[in-house]
Amino acid sequence: MSRTSILFIIISAATAALFIADMLVGSVALPAGDVWNALLGRTVGTAGADYIVLNFRLPKAITALLAGAALSAVGLQMQTLFRNPLAGPYVLGVSSGASLGVALFTLGLPLLGISAAGTWWGNLGVVGAAWLGSALILLVILAVTRRIKDIMAVLILGMMFGSAATAFVEIMQYLSPEGALKSFVVWTMGSLGGVSLGQMGIIVPAVAIGLAISVGLIKPLNMLLLGENYARTMGLKIRGTRTAIFISTILLAGTIAAFCGPISFIGLAVPHIVRMIYAEADHRVLMPASMITGAGIMLLCDIVSQLPSADMTLPINTITSLIGIPVVIIVIIRYRKS
Repeated sequence: MSRTSILFIIISAATAALFIADMLVGSVALPAGDVWNALLGRTVGTAGADYIVLNFRLPKAITALLAGAALSAVGLQMQTLFRNPLAGPYVLGVSSGASLGVALFTLGLPLLGISAAGTWWGNLGVVGAAWLGSALILLVILAVTRRIKDIMAVLILGMMFGSAATAFVEIMQYLSPEGALKSFVVWTMGSLGGVSLGQMGIIVPAVAIGLAISVGLIKPLNMLLLGENYARTMGLKIRGTRTAIFISTILLAGTIAAFCGPISFIGLAVPHIVRMIYAEADHRVLMPASMITGAGIMLLCDIVSQLPSADMTLPINTITSLIGIPVVIIVIIRYRKS
């Protein structure tokens, strides 16, 4: 058995163990037997345990899996497409674009006297607004990269576009009523526990389609590693590949941002962690490894964010930042040395 296969097995097993641990950890202490019986539909010994497990912990754990895999896949695609080791949905402003779309929907409607909270069309509206916001920023970034080839210049411009989107969001916050403002501020901190069973009907298929597109892009991404000119000589359709990456990024980053908030550093850090662990540049290894590792790290962040025997959790963004920032520092140092 090869070293890569062994690493896949170890990390997959660790991710499965973290999923189980995430189901067991929460503000309400539940015996492992009650959690297991609730999942199997059996009678539980603790009153309300089945409701807590099926309506809160299970959706939260599945959301953590999907969010980690989605953001990691997006980060890997963007780093390859832009040939930029510091590219990612948060750094390049894609997540900020999604935030702008969500702000226009959730803060703009109350200003018009319209309430969409808790409705099916409200859920669709939020994710649709996030998709449009992500698409807007990504279109601008793609247009810029055709004229500017300098890696750091593109990175700085992406941060500027993200800052512009954030400025519009702050204006919306200033004008919004107190109730809508409070819910939006909580959303900006990032949370995996706010996804309801009804919203799972949107997030699961959207992320599944986005991840399927990412897997289908493995061969084109390998060809892009050698440069666009060489990829063209190999028969790769650059425009079609960019469009596929564009659609995948919108579905993955936009959907996760809509329901979980703008989660930072996962998309940027995980692909580099995977490269360091596997010592590979082949996307046939990097893509599935990034998805599995990202899912595991997000589950770990969710577990760490839990405060035992307390009715609150830390914002997921604070935990992902503490994990991601050291990785970014290492990447910058290695990039400068090379």
